[in-house]
Amino acid sequence: MQNRVPASALPGPDNILRRTLPNGITVLARENWSAPSVVIEGYLQAGNLDEPAALPGVASFTASMLSRGTRRRTFAEINETVEAVGASVGFSAERYATSFSAKSLAEDLDLTLDVLADELRQPVFPLEYVERVRGLRMTAIAERENDTRQMAGMAFRELMYGDHPLGRNLLGTRESNSAIQRDHLAEFYETFYRPQGLVIAVVGAVPAATAAEKAAAAFGDWDGRRPLRSALAPVSPLDGVRERRVPMPEKSQADIILGWTAMRRLDPDFDAARMANTVLGVFGLMGRLGTNVRERQGMAYYAHSQLSAGKDTGAWLAIAGVNPANVTRAIQAILDEIKRLCDEPVGTEELEDCKRYLTGSLPLQLETNDGVASLLVDLEWHALGLDYVQRYAGIINSLTSDAVQCAAQRYLRAGAHVLAVAGPI
Repeated sequence: MQNRVPASALPGPDNILRRTLPNGITVLARENWSAPSVVIEGYLQAGNLDEPAALPGVASFTASMLSRGTRRRTFAEINETVEAVGASVGFSAERYATSFSAKSLAEDLDLTLDVLADELRQPVFPLEYVERVRGLRMTAIAERENDTRQMAGMAFRELMYGDHPLGRNLLGTRESNSAIQRDHLAEFYETFYRPQGLVIAVVGAVPAATAAEKAAAAFGDWDGRRPLRSALAPVSPLDGVRERRVPMPEKSQADIILGWTAMRRLDPDFDAARMANTVLGVFGLMGRLGTNVRERQGMAYYAHSQLSAGKDTGAWLAIAGVNPANVTRAIQAILDEIKRLCDEPVGTEELEDCKRYLTGSLPLQLETNDGVASLLVDLEWHALGLDYVQRYAGIINSLTSDAVQCAAQRYLRAGAHVLAVAGPI
C-alpha cells in the first residue's frame, strides 16, 4: 500500500524551518500560499502539574486571565484591536503546558504577534476580572455537576490515579476556585510563565524565514527560567477492578467509562495499540463498539474508544452513553468486544481498512493551516522529528495483525480495569 500524497508535498525537514532562540524558545515555520491567512500555535511549560496540590485549577484560572488586561492594553482595548482586523487569540491550560493559538490575515501578523506577546508577557490580572472569571468558572463547575459524561470522567480519574498529580482536575473544585486569589494567579504566572521550553509555530502566507524573524522579534528578548519540574512517580498498576457509580437520579442517560492504563507516546508499542484502538472504537461507525453496541444491539446513543498517550502513563478508554436500563448489558457488550480483540487476530480486510483510514486522515488534517500548525507543535512536543509525517505511512502500513493483538493483550487485561458510571443508577 502506497501513500497517495507525494513525500515532497508533506511537511518535512525540507519545508519546515526550525530555529532555537538564545532564551530557549523553539520557532517552527512553514509556508502555505493557498490563502492570505496565517495561524500561530504553541505552548509554554506551565500547566496543571505545576499547581499547588491545595489549589487545583490555578493553572487554568491563570490562563483565563491572560486576555483580561496587560500593562499596555485593557480588556476592552485587546478585544477592539483583535476584532478590528478579524483576528483571534486564545489560551488553554492543560496538564503539562499552557497552549496558545492565534489567527489573522497574513498582513496582520505583526499586530497579532504583538497582542499575543503582550498577553503572554505582561498580564496584570485586574481584580475586577478575577471575580468575573471566578463566576464563569463556578458556572462551569455547576454545569459539570449536572453532566453525566463529565461526572463519569471525574470519577474515572479519581479511581485511576487517586492522589497522583495526573488525577488533578483541570478546572478544580468549588473550594479551590473560591480560595484562589489574585496573588495566587500572579505568583503562578511569575514562577512558571517563562520562555524556556516555549514552542511557537507559524503557518501560512508568509515566507518561513520572515515568520521566524517576526516571532523572534516578539519573544526573543523575554528572559528568565522556570523551576525544574520533578519527575512524576509511576502510576500504580491496576491489580483488579476499581468501580464507582455516581447517582444522578434526575437524568435520562447514563454514561459509562471503562479504562486501562496505557503506554507513553514514545513507547515502541504505541502504533500497534493505536491500530488496535482504531479497530475497537474509531474506524467507520466508531469501530466494533459502534457497530455492535450501538448499531447491532441498539444499547447505546454513542459508543467509541480512545487512546491517550503522552509523556507519562496514558489511558485507554471505552466510552458509551446509554439508556439507564442498558447499563449492565452495555458494560458486558463492551467487555465482550475487548475480549474478542485480545483473543482473535484482526482479519486482513479489517486491518487494511483501518490502515487506509489512518494513512488517509493525516493528509486531510494537513489541508488547513490550523492542522499543519497543530502537527508541528505535536512533533516538537513528542520529539518525533521533522520527518515523522514522511515516515508515517510506512509505520502504519508495516503493522501486522500479530502486533495489534499483542498490544491489545498487553494493555486491555481482563479483570484489571476502572469502571465509572454516572446517571440514574
